[in-house]
Amino acid sequence: MPNLRLALCQTDPWVGDLARNGDEVVRRTKQAAEAGAQLVAFPEMALTGYPVEDLALRHSFVEASRAALVALAARLAAEGLGGVPVVVGYLGRSEHASPRFNRPAGSPQNCAAVLHRGEVVTRFAKHHLPNYGVFDEFRWFVPGDQLPVLRLHGVDVALAICEDIWQDGGRVTAAREAGAGLLLVVNGSPYERNKDDQRLELVRRRAAEAGCALAYVNMVGGQDELVFDGDSIVVGADGEVLARAPQFEEHLLVLDLDLPAAAGDDTDGLLLGDGLHLVRTELGGGPQAAPAEPLTAGVAPRLSDEAEIWAALVSGTRAYVAKNGFDSVLIGLSGGIDSALVAAIAVDAVGAPNVHCVSMPSRYSSQHSRDDAAELARRTGLRFRTVSIAPMFDAYLGAVELTGLAEENLQSRLRGTLLMAISNQEGHLVLAPGNKSELAVGYSTLYGDSVGAYGPVKDVYKSLVFRLARWRNEEAGRRGEVPPIPEHTITKPPSAELRPDQVDTDSLPDYDLLDSLLTRYIEGDEGRDAIVAAGFDPALVDRVVRLVDTAEYKRRQYPPGPKISAKNFGRDRRLPITNRWRRG
Repeated sequence: MPNLRLALCQTDPWVGDLARNGDEVVRRTKQAAEAGAQLVAFPEMALTGYPVEDLALRHSFVEASRAALVALAARLAAEGLGGVPVVVGYLGRSEHASPRFNRPAGSPQNCAAVLHRGEVVTRFAKHHLPNYGVFDEFRWFVPGDQLPVLRLHGVDVALAICEDIWQDGGRVTAAREAGAGLLLVVNGSPYERNKDDQRLELVRRRAAEAGCALAYVNMVGGQDELVFDGDSIVVGADGEVLARAPQFEEHLLVLDLDLPAAAGDDTDGLLLGDGLHLVRTELGGGPQAAPAEPLTAGVAPRLSDEAEIWAALVSGTRAYVAKNGFDSVLIGLSGGIDSALVAAIAVDAVGAPNVHCVSMPSRYSSQHSRDDAAELARRTGLRFRTVSIAPMFDAYLGAVELTGLAEENLQSRLRGTLLMAISNQEGHLVLAPGNKSELAVGYSTLYGDSVGAYGPVKDVYKSLVFRLARWRNEEAGRRGEVPPIPEHTITKPPSAELRPDQVDTDSLPDYDLLDSLLTRYIEGDEGRDAIVAAGFDPALVDRVVRLVDTAEYKRRQYPPGPKISAKNFGRDRRLPITNRWRRG
């Protein structure tokens, strides 16, 4: 069998930064070439970043992407890397009209290209366009209708883009029809819990259907609400895992593959299943024997559920801060569990010297909460100060009579105003501490604790907040470090401390119960009757459903945060604000 040394570049592209992304392609290609790679692949739209959303509709950006691709091919050759074929994703456009989709020639396409010897030797567009969950690609793109196959060193390599293997048929079955020895898939697949298991099952199944080995390269990093976890995989035709990259880390995966020899017949232009036209590109090079000591990439260990989620929250926060031009963050540190967890995430994301926290006590703030906030700062080494809101609070109450909820919310809004003032003065990015349970039922103050540019635990239910806090402390113990979160912060009853002796259970059910109900209603899209039939108290279900439905206007005004669940508030779940349906 011919041997092919393949390099999968698990990188972190920045949306819109064509120059930086191009530099990264050159840098990683150089590393791959030094490792003897004969074919190098980068993720989906690695040249433009992904997803580009409505940037795809800007003619100037499409043309800039296309020009950058041509320039990148020339640069690779100029730096002595032209002999190595490089597969890279970019934003392109259609050459022909698409009457079926009522789109003219020149419409945007999610494309990839092969760069070789200073030229763009082939281009192709994504065939299956996802239009569910966080994806909205029919809004931007028209699909491709080709199966590109590279003939390199005696091996036929079929190419596909992400969703092409998540849907039945298409390029997977076409790769079998074409007799490919390898199906290479470039991806921009966002993280959500347990998706790494889904991917492994998927690539094994698709390898069997294609009748060949399958290589899957994915990106890492974050883009607004989306986090990308890498998890690049190579499996044999029999489903055996030959290599797997680590999660949430940039990585160069290089390995030798023994692959079937390409058939000698020339079938360029053949019409395959799903209306795909076979397009072969001859890259040359004779069949290579396996080296005496084949290069094996190894299989990176999988992370635990908590470690995986933590890595996603840290990666998303780090990417949002850095990619938006900030060096530091600012958090209102109350001594409660949510702000404590956000502070711990921030320390891991940007480093303790870049995390600024402010304790803003009022007349109702307990001494133990003030002490817990100070203790977390001492343990982590973050920057900490105290600014009392009591004088401001008293001034407001002296000017206007406020009682009950209005008085409670005033404290939160004063804290939000103070945080934004410090942010404006010192240039920090404010992180909001709200969790998914509170956002679901509206247990948060608009323009108060919702103030901020990013919400690291926005997609984390309260019960999971506690789990992650315990896990992070245990992880510190395993590393021989000081646990960052004071034990009292984790064990005390959660409270907003906006009135005397207040606890969350005054207003909400126990969080374990609440979260199990919310999971059914939000992630499961179960209606009121189905949830009651599952054993939940009808009065509780009615109350929670009403709270969730009437809090939509608050959630729309909350900052973005990293998606970790199958259905986050924002890109996934889109419901009308003005809505009279109350049956779930």
